[in-house]
Amino acid sequence: MLADFDRAIARVPKWMLAVSALGMGLAGRLGGFVYAGPFLVGAAASWFNFRVIERTVNKLGEAAKADPASPPRRAGLWMFIQFCLFALGAFVILRYSGFSLPAAFCGFLVCPAAAILELLYELLTYGHS
Repeated sequence: MLADFDRAIARVPKWMLAVSALGMGLAGRLGGFVYAGPFLVGAAASWFNFRVIERTVNKLGEAAKADPASPPRRAGLWMFIQFCLFALGAFVILRYSGFSLPAAFCGFLVCPAAAILELLYELLTYGHS
């Protein structure tokens, strides 16, 4: 069961790459670089956000399995600072760059789309492997 979950998490970035390529092509076709560029920035932010969340969940799992007598580490604080810097950087880029906000937002939805595709993949291949 755990190995299946690890394989599913490992497939999500591949789904994200496929959705990003498809979305970049579609955005480029609809509006040229004016849409494709922000879509790519949003997709990159989505990938970074996925990695931050994945690391956070892994650290929480390690902390839950750790010995209660051992002193707590400050890894959670560092991850929170990273996330805040990421959110601040994204705000500044989107606010002052003149990027198309709808295209960037669509790019940021790459991760949820990849998660849905992975869910469908699991449902279609369940019991066949």
